Amino acid sequence: MAKASEDCKYALARLQVELEKERGMKEMLEESVSDLRSTTSELQERLHSVDGEGNEWRTRYETQVELNGQLERQISLIRERLEDIRGNPVDRLASIRSYEDMPVETLRQRLKLLTGEKSDLQSQLMDCHLQIEQEGKAFHKTNDERRAYLSEIAKLSSTHEAQRRQYFAQPQRAPESKQMRGKQTGRKAEADSKKGKEGGEEDGGEAFVKERGGGDGGRIAERKGEKKLQRKSRLPTLKHNPKHDP
Repeated sequence: MAKASEDCKYALARLQVELEKERGMKEMLEESVSDLRSTTSELQERLHSVDGEGNEWRTRYETQVELNGQLERQISLIRERLEDIRGNPVDRLASIRSYEDMPVETLRQRLKLLTGEKSDLQSQLMDCHLQIEQEGKAFHKTNDERRAYLSEIAKLSSTHEAQRRQYFAQPQRAPESKQMRGKQTGRKAEADSKKGKEGGEEDGGEAFVKERGGGDGGRIAERKGEKKLQRKSRLPTLKHNPKHDP
């Protein structure tokens, strides 16, 4: 009966430990699920914020579209000039020779106008280069953020999947754990029995030693008694006066 009660207590304690483990695993899974949900909600908010009118990316896109339109118009003008030059193959320098008949003031004004157009084109070109660099940096930054989010989502999903597999694989390992615990209890019982035998042998040895040393023990006891008598004789005697009742 006592053994059965001990087995029941051990099984109950083991079940309580397994229950605590299951609760911890459940809490951990709930935390990971909440983290995944918060991450997905943040990504959805970022996705919806891209469609806003006051978004920086929208303004950049509109500015780039406007610049592209200006560049396309300039390209069309240059192509028209090239077509004009190609239209008269006999005298390709006719447009240049037309400047010979112009007065000096008109040529100076024409030169100033062309110089202004050149400076405007150079400034636009520099602005385009700077904007391309900025857009490239912003693109790389956004791409890095996207990869970081994707890697984080992949890590969280992998951990969640591993925890879920571990959670479903634990009940299958319960019989194996029972067998291991039974083997451990058997080994412990054998070790206890060996220790009991060794303790009995040591007690027998001590008794044998005490029997052999009986004579020496008597002499030591006699010496101790003599020392106690000598100490009592050295102590002063106190007189006790009894009180008589009237």
